Amino acid sequence: MRDSFYFYCIMKQLLIIRHAKSSWDLKVLTDFDRTLNERGHKDAPAMARRLLDKNIAIDLFVSSTANRALTTAIYFAEAYNKTESDIMKIDELYHAMPDVFYKTIKALNNNIDSVAIFSHNPGITEFVNELTSTKIDDMPTCGIYAIKINTNSWSEFEKAKKEFWLFDYPKA
Repeated sequence: MRDSFYFYCIMKQLLIIRHAKSSWDLKVLTDFDRTLNERGHKDAPAMARRLLDKNIAIDLFVSSTANRALTTAIYFAEAYNKTESDIMKIDELYHAMPDVFYKTIKALNNNIDSVAIFSHNPGITEFVNELTSTKIDDMPTCGIYAIKINTNSWSEFEKAKKEFWLFDYPKA
C-alpha cells in the first residue's frame, strides 16, 4: 500500500550528479577549465547507461559551466539522445553551495518532472546531506544521489517532503 501512495503523491524526481574524475595533468588550465581524465571519460557514459538500464527518465539536464561538469552532463545527455544544446547551463553551479541549488531548482519549469543537476564538491555533498536522512560522507566523482519529491511545483521544493531514492557511483 505504501508504494501505491508514493506512486500517486510523488510528482518530481531530482538526480544530483557530481562531475566525473578530472585531470590535473595540464597545469596551465584553470580549475574551471580542467578536463576529464581517462577514467572520467569511461565512468560518465557508464553511469548514464546504469540510469537507462533502470528505466530512469531525465527530462532536463542542468549543469555547471565548468568544463568537467559540462562534459559529464554531455555524456549523460547523449545517452538520453540529447545534445549539448539541450543542457541548461548555469554559471553559479560552479562550486555552488546549497543556496544556489535551491535557487536553481526553485526556478525550474513545472512541466519538467525529472531533472539531473551536475555540479562540484564540496557544495554538492553539503546539499545532498540537507535533503533526506540518508547522508553520505563525500560525494564521489560521477556519483549520483537521487530523491523523489512530493510536489507538483519546483518552487515548493525546499519545503516539500523528500524521499531518498538511490545512490550510485563508479566503483574504482
